[in-house]
Amino acid sequence: MILYVSGRTDIVAFYSNWFMNRYREGFVDVRNPFNHQLVSRIKFENVDAILFCTKNPIPILNYLKEIDKPILFHVTLTPYKTDIEHNVPPKTKIIEAIKELSNIVGIDNLYVRYDPIFLSDKYNIEYHKKAFEKMCSLLDGYVKQIIVSFLDDYKNVRKNKDILNYKELTENDYREIGKSFSESAKKHGMTVQTCFEDRNLSEYGFKIGECISHELAFKLTGKKYKNWTARKEKKCNCVELVDIGVYNSCKHFCKYCYANYDEKAVNNNFGNHNPNSSLLIGELKSNDIIKERIG
Repeated sequence: MILYVSGRTDIVAFYSNWFMNRYREGFVDVRNPFNHQLVSRIKFENVDAILFCTKNPIPILNYLKEIDKPILFHVTLTPYKTDIEHNVPPKTKIIEAIKELSNIVGIDNLYVRYDPIFLSDKYNIEYHKKAFEKMCSLLDGYVKQIIVSFLDDYKNVRKNKDILNYKELTENDYREIGKSFSESAKKHGMTVQTCFEDRNLSEYGFKIGECISHELAFKLTGKKYKNWTARKEKKCNCVELVDIGVYNSCKHFCKYCYANYDEKAVNNNFGNHNPNSSLLIGELKSNDIIKERIG
């Protein structure tokens, strides 16, 4: 199996100590988000590779040498300010961390996500074009793969509509983004892709690909995996990942996030985190049903 760390929360940014405790002990427990009495136990001996997804890789950099599994990193680097996201170090520090990460895991195993794009009076087309070009310039030689996505209509997005103040993208907006981003990426030796977006921008030179393709998974592990069934409605061709995160536990409080939609719950969950627990949030209970997950 390929472990996803994580799409439900930023484990790397806020819970790296816990993750390494679990790795050293050899297993991690994951409570079923839809049936809390069911717990999956995942032994790291059954893990083929690990995909880390984070806005801040700094907390785990010094631990990576301990991990003897193939590692992929997706680092989300967005140009938004504290009106949109919180508890992210200055972007200059994230850029330096990405460079260090590239030297540790290798440029082929590192993706930067400019994700998601939305347009507003503050974050307009010109703002994004300049931010993307600057990002590519600073990461030239350290990153060669960038994934772009657009804002989705999540519950949290609708709740924060007045804060995001987002506008519907027009065809002219897509053209401006497509042409400018493609030119910037090409100039700095990078490719830019979408992952199953309604507008894939392929006519402007964007690749159409997966966040983690079957080819990449096989290259890393020598194994074949089925499609990610949790995303079958989107007709996603990514390989299946096993997410060990917990919804409503990320302190970035991003106003566009699908996994956080209750800030009170986030604070409560964060307060219930024990770095020595086998669960990310809370403790095992006597009536929990624990089943080992093999694949």
